[in-house]
Amino acid sequence: MKTENLKIRIALVDDNPVNRNSFIQKMSPFDDIDLCLISPSGDSFLESIRGMPMSKLPIVVFMDIEMPGLNGIETIRIAKSLHENLHFIVLTVFEDEENIFEAIQAGASGYLLKHESHVTIHQSIFEILEFGGAPMSPAIARKTLRLLGQSKSHESKAATELIDSILSEREREILMHMVNGYDAKRIAELTSISTLTVRKHVSNIYGKLHVNSKAQVISLAHKNNWL
Repeated sequence: MKTENLKIRIALVDDNPVNRNSFIQKMSPFDDIDLCLISPSGDSFLESIRGMPMSKLPIVVFMDIEMPGLNGIETIRIAKSLHENLHFIVLTVFEDEENIFEAIQAGASGYLLKHESHVTIHQSIFEILEFGGAPMSPAIARKTLRLLGQSKSHESKAATELIDSILSEREREILMHMVNGYDAKRIAELTSISTLTVRKHVSNIYGKLHVNSKAQVISLAHKNNWL
């Protein structure tokens, strides 16, 4: 039986009460999650965590972007400077380019759309904590890749040789599927291996490329013409 101490502490920052209630309902079936903090604004979130003992701090924070006062991106930037070990997942209805890149630059570990299912949101928490991944809605991943496609690298041959020497054939295959926006479950189906094995390969890719997020992998892949 799970105890309170074994639950993963998460927080939600969203100014819309309908969205807050929806998130509460989505998380309610999971007895391994403790929604320990709900804030209606970035300012109130920062005030809530001010002086909060580490044992009480949320580990993963789901952050809206458009809010009165401090927006979500500004809130992430400030909070990361105070508590660098906090993980932030943007949870928003927006797919625009500026928000995507600003959120990543501010320190967001993932970027999900609000219509994602309760299962996807729940899995995103473990993707970050257990595998060092960066959950990202497929639509966001594809948009990010297209944006990166606007600037071409002139060192593709050397870069291809480099990636061939760093990653195994299977890892290169999984890398290709990652930048195409597929999640671990879909990659497992395409490669006929287990989801757990896919996640282990993803973790290895992150380690070999010295990155810690899917967004960084996508950026490197396109910048160096690995596709």
